[in-house]
Amino acid sequence: MSNRFLLRDALAEFPPYVPGKPPTTAPGLKPYKLSSNENHLAPLPGVVDAIAEAGQVPANYPDPKSTKLVADLAAHLDVDASEIVPGAGASEILSALTNITLEAGTSVVYPWPSFEMYPILASARGAQKRPVPLLEDGRHDFQGLVAAIDDTTRLILLCSPNNPTGPSVSTVELDGFMAEVPAEVIVVLDEAYFEFATDAEVVDGMAAYRKFPNLVLARTFSKAHGLAGLRVGFGVADPTIATALRQVIAPFSVTSAAQVAAVESLSRNDEVLVRAKEVAATRDQFEQDLSDAGLTVSDSQGNYVWVSLGDEDAQAFEEACAAQAVAIRRLSGGVRISVGPDEALDRVREVATAFVESRTA
Repeated sequence: MSNRFLLRDALAEFPPYVPGKPPTTAPGLKPYKLSSNENHLAPLPGVVDAIAEAGQVPANYPDPKSTKLVADLAAHLDVDASEIVPGAGASEILSALTNITLEAGTSVVYPWPSFEMYPILASARGAQKRPVPLLEDGRHDFQGLVAAIDDTTRLILLCSPNNPTGPSVSTVELDGFMAEVPAEVIVVLDEAYFEFATDAEVVDGMAAYRKFPNLVLARTFSKAHGLAGLRVGFGVADPTIATALRQVIAPFSVTSAAQVAAVESLSRNDEVLVRAKEVAATRDQFEQDLSDAGLTVSDSQGNYVWVSLGDEDAQAFEEACAAQAVAIRRLSGGVRISVGPDEALDRVREVATAFVESRTA
């Protein structure tokens, strides 16, 4: 007999977040996970040591204000510390932004497909979701986004580079869009993958932030810095917005290990950027190879490649990769493949060639 409890009706409106699948095993093959956009490179020197030292006294709570990390980020970005809000990954910053803006009777506008947490967070707040389909090339439809805004809109979410399709928002696009957005509506630029972007037209988030008081940046140490397992990110926001965010973020959410690892990695940011551009070069070659094999790929600026496929073909491609002990991410409209070790990407190349040949035979 099933028990009944007083749970929110909104829970029926959305599925829980589904993480990338782990790789399956295959005889004689090393398994690889290319389904979660993780950084496959080894940690930077000093980061592991900083984590180990921070774990020497696990009984103590972490600094609730992440004082050192906030100060270093403020200096690095040339903003006041009051404008920096640390959190357990960019996801906590996004959750807090929905928490301070959305409720029943309000709406949130965002591109789709994009980061899967956007509709989940909106539903959790009881807000009306207004997803705007991407353009055919995987870019944001800014005319459509503007058309979706009305007097109930409290939050707009943009993703640059867009996850999962890959294109970045350009400076011209963002400037034109912000001119159409009411000044009191908060616009979020989710820049989880910005370090990998190489497009000359990509928007500079910090330059845009200085122009538009209602723009908030969400950034993370998970991707280019390779600290996804520690959960540390941050927001950059007008002090009024930042103060509201701190009100709703759980105390002690950024652990001591996460704080010191982020501080150490930030001190080596030049190295992080060099490595990110190396990943980007691999991405570009991989993208070209898949295109040459006959697949339809978008111009990705993240550490992943998006292949447009119908649902049946996407499932078949995912299964073919799984048979080679490589996990990729199947989503509506295609598959997303994270940049990983050469051996893993070579297997995907072989799958791509065989896949296209089987459909043209």
